[in-house]
Amino acid sequence: MQLRSLSAAVALLSALPLYSVTAIAADTDAVIVTATRTAQTVDDSLASVSVITRADIERLQAQSLQDLLRGTAGISVANNGGAGKYTALFMRGTESDHVLVLIDGVKVGSATAGSTAFQDIPLAQIERIEIVRGPRSSLYGSEAIGGVIQIFTRKGKGQITPSMSIGAGSYGTYSAQAGVTGGSDSSWFSANLNSLNTKGFNACNGSLTSGCYAVEPDRDDYHNVAASLRGGFRFGSSGTAELNALRSENATSYDGSFSNESSSVQQVLGGNVSFAAAPSWQVSLAAGQSRDMSDSFKDGSFKGDFNTRRNSATWQNDITVSDSNLLTVGLDRQLDYIESTTNFAVTSRGNKAVFAQYQSAVSDTFDMQLSLRRDSNEQFGNQGTGGVAFGADLGHSMRLTYAYGTAFKAPTFNELYYPGYGTATLVPEDSRNIEVGLEGKTAQGHWAVNLYENRISNLIAYDASTFAPNNLDQANIRGIEAICGVDMSGWAINANLTLLDPENRASGSNYGKALPRRAKKSYRLDADRALGAYQVGASLRAEGSRYDDLANNRRLGGYATVDLRAGYDINPAWQLQARAENLLDKGYETAAFYNQPGRSLFITLRYQP
Repeated sequence: MQLRSLSAAVALLSALPLYSVTAIAADTDAVIVTATRTAQTVDDSLASVSVITRADIERLQAQSLQDLLRGTAGISVANNGGAGKYTALFMRGTESDHVLVLIDGVKVGSATAGSTAFQDIPLAQIERIEIVRGPRSSLYGSEAIGGVIQIFTRKGKGQITPSMSIGAGSYGTYSAQAGVTGGSDSSWFSANLNSLNTKGFNACNGSLTSGCYAVEPDRDDYHNVAASLRGGFRFGSSGTAELNALRSENATSYDGSFSNESSSVQQVLGGNVSFAAAPSWQVSLAAGQSRDMSDSFKDGSFKGDFNTRRNSATWQNDITVSDSNLLTVGLDRQLDYIESTTNFAVTSRGNKAVFAQYQSAVSDTFDMQLSLRRDSNEQFGNQGTGGVAFGADLGHSMRLTYAYGTAFKAPTFNELYYPGYGTATLVPEDSRNIEVGLEGKTAQGHWAVNLYENRISNLIAYDASTFAPNNLDQANIRGIEAICGVDMSGWAINANLTLLDPENRASGSNYGKALPRRAKKSYRLDADRALGAYQVGASLRAEGSRYDDLANNRRLGGYATVDLRAGYDINPAWQLQARAENLLDKGYETAAFYNQPGRSLFITLRYQP
């Protein structure tokens, strides 16, 4: 990594008392479950984690999931032309399909493409998001090379309470949400419905030979309707049962030569039961199904569909060995299915796995975590992964962490069996990651620094010699994340800096070049303050230049955008909010030829007693 980048990191660290954790205000006492598949606080986690709450979503007035996540530590986003358009998320410089995404514990994403439709997951249905950076295949299996993002839908509590919001803004955007939640000490429920419509803007400035390979200078609209249900109850002294459902129906227009319209559905159904089989033995049983369904059209004429379904089940056992030692063992089962107008040679596959984890507070100042997993897939065979992490208190409210982990990514159906393109002999991509972190607290706030190196081999890429995908590429990704925070003079100031060196190590002419669509430098600063019934805030997001291709011939310039936001509490139940986005009307691209929103304004009226 270049010395000037390291100097920039040092400069930020010297100002640690002045800033805060990520784009999201950190609650280090918050309980998370994603990092270890067991409940622990952010303070106790040996992984680099961020938590985004419902309050954060409403405070930041984000318009989409990709807008919310953009600039979070370790995360870079590439979007193809605005709301509802394909969005790739890169975590710690890994590929867009190297991030495992869960919704209420159920694995989501397309089995054919291997990616998750972040653009179609509605913010209005989200209660909280847990982000875990670094490999987690030793707990979750395929895809968790860069990290894990788990999304939780809204969960009810307290007396029966309705809520609603309506909004309008630039690009002919209109939104509405309504819901009701409630619960008691023994049960809870939540039901929510939302709609988002925007006329959009011209998504692509391509030509017949570049970009979207079409010339269609029109407005590309997007429509989303989504609903979620979640409910559960407690039984006995430590038993719980819960059901959840989320369905998002979407229609979008875009620019393209083969197709320029699509309708899609993202659907997740799940349920879980947890109970004490013995005083020191907690059993959890979970099952779920996710569906990714998409139909494509060209000027209204049907072109084809890709419908994938994932069924999953888990049996997990948490055994308390002593007050400071927890053993977790379990079994995972996953079945993938395809229904498509495209004729795949294989349309289903199964995966079985056994996993184990041991967490130990060895002493008052030293923690340890060990994990192992064995996946058996009927297409690519057996794959073993493991992880080890240590944490040591250094005194003065500082802690040093170290982690090493292996991870893998199974080839997708498209890469294996797409007619005339797939290569059935592909093997999984695999990685080895080492990470060192230092974190601390002061009277003014808290801070953390993480350094990591991830070596990935057998990366699947297009092989020009065979006109098909092959295990060609190698990559070496090094990075620094500086995360810190404080409340100062009534302001909650939040910031982070990510420095990245995503180097292509594949033999040939691209050796040593940067992996595409990853900015080497990114920075985000958020400042918010409450003034009685008023709230004000601002966000600065800056990213350095990146390349759009493996050969590094097409450079995308760096950019910085400024957002302003304000809110007014009309009374305890009603709130009026306004957000000015990209205030300086900066033109920029995160993917070549694809436009991003210019200066825009959004106003929201919210009822939430």
